[in-house]
Amino acid sequence: MPSTEHAAKQLHSLYSDHHGWLYGWLRRKLGNACDAADLAHDTFLRLFVRRLPGDLGDEPRALLTHIAKGLVIDHWRRQDVERAWLDTLASVAPSEVPSAEAQVLILDVLYRIEAVLRDLPPRTCEIFLLSQLEGLTYQRIAERMDVSLITVKRHMRTAFAACLALR
Repeated sequence: MPSTEHAAKQLHSLYSDHHGWLYGWLRRKLGNACDAADLAHDTFLRLFVRRLPGDLGDEPRALLTHIAKGLVIDHWRRQDVERAWLDTLASVAPSEVPSAEAQVLILDVLYRIEAVLRDLPPRTCEIFLLSQLEGLTYQRIAERMDVSLITVKRHMRTAFAACLALR
């Protein structure tokens, strides 16, 4: 049997042996059948794209659980961003609400910004947010955080570089 046919059979076997179990685990974790189905699918997709079927180790369920847990955390983070966006929209006059297409684009950018901020070191993120959201000057941030002005500038440079990488 050719290796691609063998690999396809392994993938099919893995999916049929473990999909029901994974879906049930995700459904209990999320309390939502639709999200569980989506994340179960995404778990297998991520596994199939990143690994060779023979490279699953002795515990495929442990690997599937590991991948699924990361996807669940990402799902919850995306829900938090979406909730914040919907709260913001609720305070906007109906005539000012962006189109559905614009909202999808805005949410995508917000998801990406959240990911960048999450990946920044905590102090860098705090300094960046003090500057960008509270409008504090670098000098005021330095005083407030009891650090030098050059330290604030260094953290801001790091944060801006991360934001520019979004482009």
